[in-house]
Amino acid sequence: MKKLILFLFSSILLFAAQPKFLMPEEAFKPSAKLNEKMQIEATVEIAKDIYLYVNTLKLNVKEGSGIAVKNIDAPKSVAHNDEQVYLESPKFVVHLKKEPNVAGVKKIEFELSYQGCSEQGLCYEPETKVYEFEVDTSKLEGGEALAKIENKTENKTEVKQATKELSESDSIADTIKHSSLGLVLLTFLGFGLLLSLTPCVFPMIPIISGIIISQGEGLTTKRAFMLSIVYVLAMAVAYTIAGVLAGLFGSNLQAALQTPWVIYSFSAVFIALALSMFGFYELKLPDSFVAKISSNHHSSRGGYIGVAIMGFLSALIVGPCVAAPLAGALVYIGQTGDAFLGGMALFSMSIGMGLPLILVGVSAGRFMPKPGAWMTMISAVFGVMMLGVAIWMLERVVESYVIMLLYSMLGIGFGLYLGAFVNEAHIFRKSAGMIIFIYSTLLFIGVMGGSSSMTKPLEFLKPTVTTASAVEKSSHPKFQKVTTIKELDELLGANRGKKILLDFSAQWCAVCKELDEKTFSNEAVKAKMSEFVLIQADVTQNTQEQKELSKKYGVFGPPVIIFFDKNLEVIKSKTIVGFIPPDEFLKHLDK
Repeated sequence: MKKLILFLFSSILLFAAQPKFLMPEEAFKPSAKLNEKMQIEATVEIAKDIYLYVNTLKLNVKEGSGIAVKNIDAPKSVAHNDEQVYLESPKFVVHLKKEPNVAGVKKIEFELSYQGCSEQGLCYEPETKVYEFEVDTSKLEGGEALAKIENKTENKTEVKQATKELSESDSIADTIKHSSLGLVLLTFLGFGLLLSLTPCVFPMIPIISGIIISQGEGLTTKRAFMLSIVYVLAMAVAYTIAGVLAGLFGSNLQAALQTPWVIYSFSAVFIALALSMFGFYELKLPDSFVAKISSNHHSSRGGYIGVAIMGFLSALIVGPCVAAPLAGALVYIGQTGDAFLGGMALFSMSIGMGLPLILVGVSAGRFMPKPGAWMTMISAVFGVMMLGVAIWMLERVVESYVIMLLYSMLGIGFGLYLGAFVNEAHIFRKSAGMIIFIYSTLLFIGVMGGSSSMTKPLEFLKPTVTTASAVEKSSHPKFQKVTTIKELDELLGANRGKKILLDFSAQWCAVCKELDEKTFSNEAVKAKMSEFVLIQADVTQNTQEQKELSKKYGVFGPPVIIFFDKNLEVIKSKTIVGFIPPDEFLKHLDK
């Protein structure tokens, strides 16, 4: 009996000693109100022995209302288990700002997010409360970049306003906003000159050269210059229109033109141009139409119109690349709605991209040989270049082995045309023809052997290495592919607490391929990237779901690399737009 009583007594004491955990609504009582100064006063009232983590407290205004958070007055925090926390109920004053051209009373949704734990050992799930307010914007000032909460520690007595660290494209957008028109135009002209060295512009060189060469006899340097100017101006107009539309509506016109039927059609145009340069036929307007415009003393107008059309389409279809300057201008247009200044910046950038093309066009006209055998050879060379551009365009919609086969067939034919096996051929022509023929033959053998490398077509002949380390060393970083917001959100949720890298890419994006081949395949980069969860957003098809995915993260076109912190928040200052070399990317990852 004694033992039974002792057992019951000890059980009662043990049960009484068990901690009593509060329900979430008892532990945390959040609230928010709008005061007369149009400031939001927010607090999270916490119960005894409950504390809040500073880094999980977020006070945001949902986008779309024209009103955002300017800065936040926050109480001091204390160190607790190596984390900054609030041990007492914190109170915040959220100062708001309005965007340009915003007036009247605006309805906003204010989000208060928090997460905390009990001293007795229980941690609660993150919570978010949403409050609706009607804000009189006449009492607000315009603001700059969003501010973040500046955490106070015990030895701090003031809350300092912190300017949000900007990404490269956001910094460029900020430059447009605060610089004079002349400085903006000169800056973007310089950006354009730098972009002219990228793969996006290279395919335009044979196009403009072919246009000039195809003019035939009677072509003067002045006319070559005027044709080049028309081509570049049309290209600049196309970039500007596409950019302004992308900035205003968040849709990439260039990406929309990367559909298979458009690519096939435009590739066919280049094939037709190439065949005309080989002498199969002559592309010209109907004689009746030529006679009519000649009688009105505008015989050259048709040529200029054709060149302008080619320049306009080339900009949209041949070179759909996005770099930081272009993204910066689009961000500026999207944020301010100022299509004029943003469009001027884009036009200036396009002119900078086109200046080297003008030099190429004038050179083609200035140094074009007199009619004869050389003229035939020059036309053939540019015909081959046109066919090369046609195949390059097909890379976006055709399997890699087909592209490799087409290049090999083109090279074999061109090598034979140059006289690779003709004894009487000039030594230079014969040598060039032989080199092209041998390389193209190797490409053909590579295709038959299953290789897909243009630089190492005979790589399939190497002995197969089966060790795990060798396989790992030779492979590219493995990305998990997504095409919709839902797929991405599921992956993000499954990897909360990890470092995440999101790469926006597309098969038709030339810079994406350069990024993959030069940067992602670097051994040091691959080793560092293994620390991240790698996700790739494939926007090749430009479907509505893919457009929504791009729009959610402010992506106007690939390649764009976005980083998430352990709380699944985008680290905007680390966003990369366009190509980045391996060394720079390593430094970026180390930060």
